[in-house]
Amino acid sequence: MKLMRFLALPALLATAAFAQDVNGLWDAQIKANQLDIPFRMELSTKGNTAKGFFFNGEERVASTAGTFDGKTLELKFDHYATALHAELKDGQLTGTYDRGSRGSYAFQAKHFVPSALTAADVPSIAGLWEIGGVHSAKGESAWKLIVRQSGPEVTAAVLRIDGDTGALSGTWKDGKFVLSHFSGARPSLFELKPASDGTLQVTQNGTQTYTAVRSSIARAKGLPAPADPSRHTSVLDPTQPFRFSGKDLQGQTVTNLDPKFRGKVVIVALGGSWCPNCHDEAPFLAQLYKEYRAQGLEIVGLSFEEQEQLQDLGRLHAFIKQYGIEYTVLVPGEPSELQAKIPQAVNLNSWPTTFFLGRDGKVRAVHAGFAGRASGALHEEMAAEYRATIEKLLGENLQTSRE
Repeated sequence: MKLMRFLALPALLATAAFAQDVNGLWDAQIKANQLDIPFRMELSTKGNTAKGFFFNGEERVASTAGTFDGKTLELKFDHYATALHAELKDGQLTGTYDRGSRGSYAFQAKHFVPSALTAADVPSIAGLWEIGGVHSAKGESAWKLIVRQSGPEVTAAVLRIDGDTGALSGTWKDGKFVLSHFSGARPSLFELKPASDGTLQVTQNGTQTYTAVRSSIARAKGLPAPADPSRHTSVLDPTQPFRFSGKDLQGQTVTNLDPKFRGKVVIVALGGSWCPNCHDEAPFLAQLYKEYRAQGLEIVGLSFEEQEQLQDLGRLHAFIKQYGIEYTVLVPGEPSELQAKIPQAVNLNSWPTTFFLGRDGKVRAVHAGFAGRASGALHEEMAAEYRATIEKLLGENLQTSRE
């Protein structure tokens, strides 16, 4: 018996070493829309339990469950309704990122290797830019581009009317910065190539090319400004109370006439658990609710979910748990029903869109999209505007009640 244990010991040690080899940072890649999207991720194991982390800039997006047996890696991200399946062979991971009925991405990864480039090897492009020549379905003519740089390493974000791309990360390669994003959702690839006239050539997902100029000179050049999220969406008649309705997680219909909202300042946030920018907004709203609930703030999340999710709302339940949401969440219907369910809104086409209601139930402000933390100072400015609006509305006549 002792001999058998002795003979088995090398195999056990090899298995343990093999399992430990998966820990740490990885340079990963998925194939989405025929594009190879590189990104960084981190893995951590303890026994047969595994945890994975995607990155959105400095934010870590953690798996909700996972296993690793020394060969097969399984990670679940319930708040996205996705899962990563991969096999470890010769120090590399190969597999798929499964998105359910939305299909899957081919996945591969190898251990992270730091860049050998130095700051002296690359041009400086840090700062705020504006991307022109845009013709979006939402009527935009320009987007904002926020760039942060540390030597050859660059983190950027493109801010559109519905929110930002998430943190685009990458480095200098072959005369351009190659940046990408994947944090479990919204895979994207951007190339930023400095031009001799001080502009940037911006190529998105290998097909669309734009020119970006410094924001400080964009107006002087007569270029159109990016859309204002506080003016993009409005309501037909601001003198009328804002009406909404949806089923709560117990299947009961709740409307704007519910007593819990009477005489309160109410934020109505339109989104869905499928929407990446809604994942950015949710923890911020959860924090606002904790800060201002005692002063008279209520928040209602109107979560428009796809038909398959309406069967059990599993992803929405995980979404609520992931971000510690304590405010009211209602399900009005599917994303395609947005305009029909919110007929008072004008130019409602951004996910998310947030309505601020005074104590009388009337819309006092609307904000299209959400600038996440990847937007840097622009995120902080938006957060300050939200708080200023809330505090102003909370400070108004406390005796005003809903009609």
